Amino acid sequence: MPNPDRSNSQREHLAYEAARIMVEQGLTDFESARRKAAERTGISDRRQWPSNEVLKEAVLAQRRLFMGPEHGEERRLLKREAVQAMRMLSEFEPRLIGLALHGVTDRQHGVELFLFADRPEDVLFKLADQGIPWREGERTLRYAGGQRTAHPAFGFLAGGIPFELIVLPSRARRQPPLDPVTDRPSLGADLADVERMLNDEA
Repeated sequence: MPNPDRSNSQREHLAYEAARIMVEQGLTDFESARRKAAERTGISDRRQWPSNEVLKEAVLAQRRLFMGPEHGEERRLLKREAVQAMRMLSEFEPRLIGLALHGVTDRQHGVELFLFADRPEDVLFKLADQGIPWREGERTLRYAGGQRTAHPAFGFLAGGIPFELIVLPSRARRQPPLDPVTDRPSLGADLADVERMLNDEA
């Protein structure tokens, strides 16, 4: 019969190691960090692996420990930059998503936003009107039921911070993609939400 205390100890150890890898190596993918940590620690039983939520808390703890006040300033900086971009792109009902929303990333990895537009070229017209050079690509998102769908994505730099705009069709409001951290359907945070977070962190 499994020892629950030993299981918890292994899970905590693996979470700490995976978080350390994410912070030191600048990884943004929880699964990759878990796999690397499992290889280092020899904990191969996936039942002992920490969830994304547990790993997120471990990353936050690592960043607070090693970065101190700088960690909080990085979080606020990304949210302030996100607010500016969201105001500029307000016609597309932008939502802050990803690691910047959860506070477990830095300026190097930047900000991700969902935008809603049935014609992705409308987003490009907006960027062109603002004189913003962009790069074009796509992002594959996971949905409930195991479905994966590729969506147009446009990247640009603002104040040295990379932004990625992932353009979703209007119907995605009713069936949103899965959040990469919580693994639950989520449209992220709207402008009012992000402004409220900033006020709370001030």
